[in-house]
Amino acid sequence: MVWGLGVDKWRIVGHIDRMSEEANLNIVIKVGDISSIEADAVVVNLFEGVERPGGATAVVDKALDGAITKLIEHGEMKGKLNEVAIVHSLGRVPARIVAVAGLGKQKELTPDKVRGLAGEFCRVLRRLNCRRIATIVHGAGAGGFEPDALAQMIVEGSILGLYRFRKHISKEPENHDVEELIIVERDKAKAEALDKGVGRGRILAEATNLARNLVNEPANMMTPSDLAKAAEQVAETYRLGLVVLDRERMEKEGMGALLGVARGSCQPPKLIVISYKGDKGSPDTLGLVGKGITFDSGGISLKPSDNMWEMKGDMSGAAAVLAAMSAIARLKPKINVSGVVPATENLPSGDATKPGDILRAMNGKTIEVVNTDAEGRLILADALGYAVKQGLSPVIDVATLTGACHVALGSFRSGLFGNNQELMNKLVEAGTGAGERLWQMPMDEEYKELNKSDVADIKNSGGRWGGAITAAQFLSEFVGDKPWAHIDIAGTFMADKDRGYLVKGATGVGVRTLVNLALAFSKN
Repeated sequence: MVWGLGVDKWRIVGHIDRMSEEANLNIVIKVGDISSIEADAVVVNLFEGVERPGGATAVVDKALDGAITKLIEHGEMKGKLNEVAIVHSLGRVPARIVAVAGLGKQKELTPDKVRGLAGEFCRVLRRLNCRRIATIVHGAGAGGFEPDALAQMIVEGSILGLYRFRKHISKEPENHDVEELIIVERDKAKAEALDKGVGRGRILAEATNLARNLVNEPANMMTPSDLAKAAEQVAETYRLGLVVLDRERMEKEGMGALLGVARGSCQPPKLIVISYKGDKGSPDTLGLVGKGITFDSGGISLKPSDNMWEMKGDMSGAAAVLAAMSAIARLKPKINVSGVVPATENLPSGDATKPGDILRAMNGKTIEVVNTDAEGRLILADALGYAVKQGLSPVIDVATLTGACHVALGSFRSGLFGNNQELMNKLVEAGTGAGERLWQMPMDEEYKELNKSDVADIKNSGGRWGGAITAAQFLSEFVGDKPWAHIDIAGTFMADKDRGYLVKGATGVGVRTLVNLALAFSKN
């Protein structure tokens, strides 16, 4: 792997202290009583089914002359998950608003639910023009969760839930941004333990928001060249190695599959390789590969016009890899990681690849293109081949690959495929910790038969049935015997409404899963 920056230009780049994805939210840990904290709003909680508040909520309830108890008695607050009830303090506590957040059933509480709750109450309070929010550590003492882990969830959920993409909107927002989040803990020793979780949560959330920013950009402002510039900014900020291969270099590498997809566009394709060296004494490097179709029209096999605008997000896998690399660089685990991002548009033109054409991939395999809208697997074929050639192992790719996966799993889980069960188990665990749930799909040999071609080594679509699986089987042809896993995020890369820490638009899915995986590998 070349360690440097640019198209065949090798150097270590300078460092910039801050980057645009970093949240403009001051986070403070304070020791004290939540009822005495000066803020626009304080947040306490309630489990579902509890008839009288306890702990910090009881203290605030007493200061409010039993207002929270009355809400419970009148059925106005039941403690259901993500329920937020507002009490105006009328001067009885320093904060003008007390928010009571529902944690749901105590036995069903998870850290991810705390993450989602933080996103919900932060948005509710932003609508009420609260600039300073103070909150207790939700879920502490329930379920045996560590306080620093819960603090991490609160910070992640707050930053993610408050995200807004307003770059291209000239009108000022109706509500001001939340400026400060105060996490209040009565015990000084416990408060000191929260700091690590706060820092980790900020890094993971800001990286996810970076991915969201990249995906939410319109395709005319996020071309393959723009994506390469974004990678350069990440590399400059966090002192990462960067190599960007241009068309000529890709031709020398024999990347006929990637270049075949790029033929229909006037935008030049890029292959971006970004590297973190956290263990220079080790020859091993984890490989992350992200699909970077910056706009997908379907090519000659043109997509229907309805919702085609969403295909600006067909580079969500690429965004996840670049953003994950930024977080890995900030967290500094003892591990080597390289991200490989093939970037191009998929458009129809007089020079575009046609159904029936045959392409030759980097590893020498020939591919019959039966559907030009099955282009993601083509560019990934060469990216995976490049990763294998560079000795990366294991290799994980993330891609908005198939509508079939969206049909199978809906919008709540991403599909997981691979050739190594231990690696997939680690990914499931990493995804669960991130709140980015994965579901392992079968990889039976029978599905591979559907990809057989009469005129080439393989065809790029096995047809409608089992489409997500046959797509994964196609990718498996280009990794050899390397441990490999594929994450299909076609159903999870975009949210159609605000929900928990997700906001309408790009979700940034995959970022925190990949970071968690890198951290897990570094510990081993």
